Amino acid sequence: MLSRRLIPAALLACAVALTGCAREQAPAVDYVLLNGQKASSRQWAGKVMLVNFWATSCATCVKEMPQVVATYDKYKGRGFDTLAVAMSYDPPAFVSKYAETRGLPFGVAIDNTGAVASAFGQVQMTPTTFLINKRGEIVKRFVGEPDFAALHGLIEQLLAEA
Repeated sequence: MLSRRLIPAALLACAVALTGCAREQAPAVDYVLLNGQKASSRQWAGKVMLVNFWATSCATCVKEMPQVVATYDKYKGRGFDTLAVAMSYDPPAFVSKYAETRGLPFGVAIDNTGAVASAFGQVQMTPTTFLINKRGEIVKRFVGEPDFAALHGLIEQLLAEA
């Protein structure tokens, strides 16, 4: 009799554990790059994406940006891409100047209306970075500067997925 009562509890525990494994789909967003080109998250299909919310006034963002660039350079030829999304309060002239003087090699968008930050779950803290797999699922959200060695390990895993 005791085992009959334990089986439903065990099954419930398994079901709860499995639902915890489900990954959130990255939001569908449209944005404009600094060069005026319109782009969309639909273009990310089949790529591993790093989406970094940042601001020129954020000391941690400025500190981590060379590592974001190095990460992009390391994996760009393997199906990896990066989008830097400047927060709505960041003056566009500052963002353009920063991107130009630092030679940012990936797409940079200014989230003028805050719609992109809102779609990603009301992003307010910078830096906030999302790692998205080839199926468009958010694998990891980093608030603050990521551990770049761990991030690279995760990118390697995601790139190896079919």
